[in-house]
Parts: sequence; structure tokens; C-alpha cells
Amino acid sequence: MAEKTPRTNTKKSVPAKAAAKKTGRAIATAPVKKTRRAAPQEIPTPVIESAPVSAPRRRPLFQAGTWISILMLAALVGLAFYLNREKDSTATEDATPTVEKSFIFTAADGLVSSIEIKPAEGEAVKVERNAENIWAMILPAEAEADQGTVEAAATQLTALPISSQIEAGKSPEIFGLDSPNYVITVGFKDGKTRTLEVGDSTPTNNGYYVRVDKDRMVITDLNSIEALLQLAFFPPYLNTPVPSLETIATPTP
Repeated sequence: MAEKTPRTNTKKSVPAKAAAKKTGRAIATAPVKKTRRAAPQEIPTPVIESAPVSAPRRRPLFQAGTWISILMLAALVGLAFYLNREKDSTATEDATPTVEKSFIFTAADGLVSSIEIKPAEGEAVKVERNAENIWAMILPAEAEADQGTVEAAATQLTALPISSQIEAGKSPEIFGLDSPNYVITVGFKDGKTRTLEVGDSTPTNNGYYVRVDKDRMVITDLNSIEALLQLAFFPPYLNTPVPSLETIATPTP
């Protein structure tokens, strides 16, 4: 006997919503849960470390040869400038006449026959040539004179230089010549006399202010004047005079 095979339901299934619509019944459906879409994550940009790039090597502005050339050019320019300057200086010296050195006394004054030095304080000292042309002491006492010392002073006197001339119109008081420290009177063989009034020394202490013949004022050499003034400090006696008993006994009025 043949075995019965079970019948399969070949009827197509109707979707639930369509069946509900057909039957009029609501079919409860589970709420659909909405899933929140995750925000896309930012992918970090990979940092690629690169080796430091070395700066290009700069070439020097001037090469060694250029510096040598510049130095040589500067040396040549300096040499040319120096030679031109020396040339101009030589030309100027040749064009400028040499100023002759002037003296207070000149050869025209003649031979010195007497010298008298009178200080503002103290005794005057005077020497004079006698008839035999020998120097003799006149003041402070008559006696024989040291010929070498006096002759040296006379020679020094005729060689007194004029360092500079003082402007006319200046007051003698400025230079200590209103009341001079010394008055030097010089006599000459022809009988002429000239005077020198010695005032203050210069600020640089290398000269003296002198008024010549109560007229012009000049500056003369300090050493020359002081050599003359030695006659006043140390009268040039050949032998130191001894005062007589009469002089000692006679009281000074």
C-alpha cells in the first residue's frame, strides 16, 4: 500500500500588514530602535620628520686677493699724498723768507763802556772802563774788578734777543713795568746811554718783560737777563774790599 506523503501548504504567505488590512485587525509591531550613527573619527596626520636642510654656503664678499689689491692701492695713495705734501711744504719754505733774529742792542750802538744795575731794593752796582780800557768797580765801592766776569756780562748784554714785541698801547702795569724790579743803564764809548727796565717774568717762565729806553716793551730771554743780574747779586770785585776804620767809626745818618 502506497504511503501517503504529507501535503505541503503551497499557499503563499501574505505579509503581516496585508493580512491585517484584509482582516481588519491591527498587528502590534515592535518599535524600531533607531541607532545613532557614530561620528567619523579624525585620523591624525602622521608627522614625517625630515633631516635638517643645511643652508647653502655663502661665498665671502671679497676674496683674499681682492683685499691684498685694496691694501696695495691704499698704500700707493698714501705715499702719493705724503710726497705731494712734502713737496708743497718745501715750496712754502722756499717761498717764505727767513726772519732774522733781532736783538735789543745792535753793533751800531758801539762798544759798551759802563754797566749799572739798580735793583728796586738794595744797592746799585756799577762797573766802568777806565782810561786804560780796564774794567773797574765804581759802585758800591771803588775797587779793581774781575775782568773776566765783567767782560762776559758786557758780551751777554749785546746779545740780548727779542723773543716777541708787545703791542703798543698796552699798560706797563700789566707786565710789572710801572715799578720795575731792576733798571739797567748801559753806557757806550760815544757817550750814549740806554736803559732797560726789567719787569715780571712771563707765565711760561722762559723770559722777562722789558721796557727799552722807556719806550717799547718786549720779551727777552730769561737766562740772558739773569746772567746780567748776577752782577747785582755778586758784585764782581777782584778782591773783596775791607771797610776802613773811618767807615766803621762813622755812624750812618
